Amino acid sequence: MGSSSIAEIDEIIEKYTEPGSLIRILQKVQDIYGYLSEDVQTYIAGRLHIPVSEINGVVTFYSLFSTKPKGKYRISVCMGTACYVKGANKILDRLKEELGADEGETSGDGLFTLLATRCVGACGLAPVITIGDNVHGRLSPDDIPLLIQKYRSKENTGSSRMKTGALQ
Repeated sequence: MGSSSIAEIDEIIEKYTEPGSLIRILQKVQDIYGYLSEDVQTYIAGRLHIPVSEINGVVTFYSLFSTKPKGKYRISVCMGTACYVKGANKILDRLKEELGADEGETSGDGLFTLLATRCVGACGLAPVITIGDNVHGRLSPDDIPLLIQKYRSKENTGSSRMKTGALQ
């Protein structure tokens, strides 16, 4: 977290000075970084003169906050009955292999976070995955590499999507 990042956090804290603004501050800071690292939580706690444990308690209690980087694209593999019967577990395994990430993790390039979900409501297209707001159905494991490549090709690999949450 460089000096410009610290300035951004300071600006947010100065904007939300009324009591009970902690969640709003954390949301705005997470919008900058994509997640709330320990360093960022510690910095905010120091600026607000509250224990880090209070910040961490809020961050870990509410599901809208994350302590780990999340990818630009959220991939949800439907594991509902129809999808599972039609091979969703094989799709999930191929995604893990292709992304180099396990369920709940983010790929090394920071683009994809892999999740398993119960049902996406598209049983007629089983097996189904969603990538962001896009639904992809009737997939086989062999479809996964090309599908992931299409999303990767949309990105400029030379630029970073989010700032690092580590203090420097």
